[in-house]
Amino acid sequence: MPRTYLVTGAASGIGAATTALLREQGHTVLAADLEDGDIRADLATAEGRAALAARARELTGGRLDAVVACAGLARFDPLTVRVNHFGAVATLDGVRPLLAAGSHPRALVVGSVDAVHPTDPAIVAAADAGDEPAAAAAARAAVDRGEGHLVYSSSKAAVSRWVRRAAPGDAWAGAGIALNAVAPGVVLTPLTRPLLDDPATRTLVERAVPMPLHGHARPEQLAPLVAWLTSPENSHVTGQIVFADGGADAVLRGDRAW
Repeated sequence: MPRTYLVTGAASGIGAATTALLREQGHTVLAADLEDGDIRADLATAEGRAALAARARELTGGRLDAVVACAGLARFDPLTVRVNHFGAVATLDGVRPLLAAGSHPRALVVGSVDAVHPTDPAIVAAADAGDEPAAAAAARAAVDRGEGHLVYSSSKAAVSRWVRRAAPGDAWAGAGIALNAVAPGVVLTPLTRPLLDDPATRTLVERAVPMPLHGHARPEQLAPLVAWLTSPENSHVTGQIVFADGGADAVLRGDRAW
């Protein structure tokens, strides 16, 4: 049965591949992005987040079946935590009433295997507390002391922690809404191509994210997993960070999680 989806970050990468797949399957997809799509919104700002939710309500008549929060940045900049964590959480919370009115409602955020890498405790703690100014200040401090690489991993760890906390609660599971995250490894996009084309940086990337199963992924290889997790067929998977990383998490953390 055709469903209505909202996909943020739909102009490129996993968001674009997911949008294309869902539309091929006959679903209606509202594509949201910063400068293009059915909805244009800046998820780094409170105004943009509110506009996204309001426009989604207007275009759907107040009823949405699934949301995929895919918008994200990988900059050495506080904007990264504003979009990757606070923008994603605001997207999901903002359209939750629309999901509650939908059929077999599902929600998903695109995280990253980088969440298992070292993080900045101050960024993560502020994000856990919902304190965006403090998280942005901690991110700026990390950049200023030469640890800007921690901003991205911290933003992805924080949003993963939020999924784990929120998913079993009354607002999500209690309302019949499955909430999960997908954590990709290295995905071949215009953002990663320059890193992989340079032999020196490619070695660093592959050391940081070892992917023994089939190597680096294309966006369209992740889209079917996203589509299934947000489909009616997913009746019981919730609160999970599903690593689609070619085995990187298993290599990096081994059996310690158990």
